[in-house]
Amino acid sequence: MQTANVNVPIRVTGRHISITDAIREYAKTKLEHIHLDYPRIIEAHVILDVTKHRQNAEIVLHCANHITIEADHECDDMYAAIDGVVAKVAQQMRKYKTKMLRSHRPRKSQTRQFDEHVLHIDEHFELHEETEAKHVETERLEVRTLFVDEAILQLEMAANRLFVVFVNAKTDKVNILQRRKAGGFGLIEVTVPH
Repeated sequence: MQTANVNVPIRVTGRHISITDAIREYAKTKLEHIHLDYPRIIEAHVILDVTKHRQNAEIVLHCANHITIEADHECDDMYAAIDGVVAKVAQQMRKYKTKMLRSHRPRKSQTRQFDEHVLHIDEHFELHEETEAKHVETERLEVRTLFVDEAILQLEMAANRLFVVFVNAKTDKVNILQRRKAGGFGLIEVTVPH
């Protein structure tokens, strides 16, 4: 189950209409059922308006990466207007995700699979004591299940990141996708010896 957009702050306001608890809860319930993982919704604003016997519902979604999605729907019934605008917003989110994935789809030459190599230590190897590092930074990473295309999209959208650690949705193995100095990306599949 997709939970990327759960517990989104939702504001419901009205123009020329007083918002009842029933309408507010209906709008919130409809928006909470949008479980699309991209773009991630930061805040949702529902604006309900009544003009000359026409019911209008408008939704403005403020999403991650400075994305704003807006839609409106007008009809004779406010509940139908809310249903229509939620459907339009969900469709726009799907189109945006598809467009981003298509434009950021890797070329075959950009992604490379690295083979596992085992390090063998020479018997003449001498161990020298080294001083401990003076400063070590610790960073906690949330490891999500992604397809390689989605990991590449995440890496491209965060220009200052050098790598993404994720569980490959096809292989169920931990992968590291890294940005290469020469351009393109490298994919490392992590295996743990038993």
